[in-house]
Amino acid sequence: MRLDFAPAGVGTRMLAIFIDLAIMGGALLALGIIVGLSGSGGLGETPAVILSLVGLFLILFGYPIACETLWGGRTVGKAALGLRVRTKEGAPVRFRHAAIRGALSLIDFYLTLGLAATLSVLLTRDSQRLGDLAAGTLVLRERTAASTTSSPFTFYPPPGWEPYAASLDVAAMTDEQYGLVRGYLLRAAEMTPAARQHLALRLANPLAGVLAHTPPAGVPPESFLHCTAAAYQRLHRPPAPPAYP
Repeated sequence: MRLDFAPAGVGTRMLAIFIDLAIMGGALLALGIIVGLSGSGGLGETPAVILSLVGLFLILFGYPIACETLWGGRTVGKAALGLRVRTKEGAPVRFRHAAIRGALSLIDFYLTLGLAATLSVLLTRDSQRLGDLAAGTLVLRERTAASTTSSPFTFYPPPGWEPYAASLDVAAMTDEQYGLVRGYLLRAAEMTPAARQHLALRLANPLAGVLAHTPPAGVPPESFLHCTAAAYQRLHRPPAPPAYP
């Protein structure tokens, strides 16, 4: 999925990883100091080893998994570079996605010193490392999306679909989901017909599930997206000022 949220390139991703590695390096240094002080304090060899192993696991794997799960697909490094992990459908990542990505980082980064991740990002169409391929996720440039979607734009239902758009209840639609729909509608004319139809379907299906709505037969996915965008704007439109005589 491209939209306004273009997949992040290898250079930007490596900078984000370096920031995260610096944070993890500081945590490992603190862990070493704690283990050393515990050992000198009479903690014993076995507890010190257990503490080291648990701390090492939490730093190398727990840190990125916890951040991406609890912070909307971001770590400190990704947030600093304006990156965010999303599923290929554009939905927020869950623990399952973050855990798979975290587990595959053993191959992507630690065992191959980042070579596997770099080659995978360079050779895949959507710049995915092995963890992304296994988890079905993308790392997206969030700031690009913010800059291109900041200008106001009003969406209208396709001609003849105004009653249908007025009947839609889009209260469950989030700002992020609207941003994805908006990005698609603004870029649809630049896509090939096949890509346009495929991406509209991939956006419309999960959105219909969020809205607990089944579009009537004969409603094309892109028309459904136009109607939801128009209904969302109508719902969030500022109230008109009161009229005075």
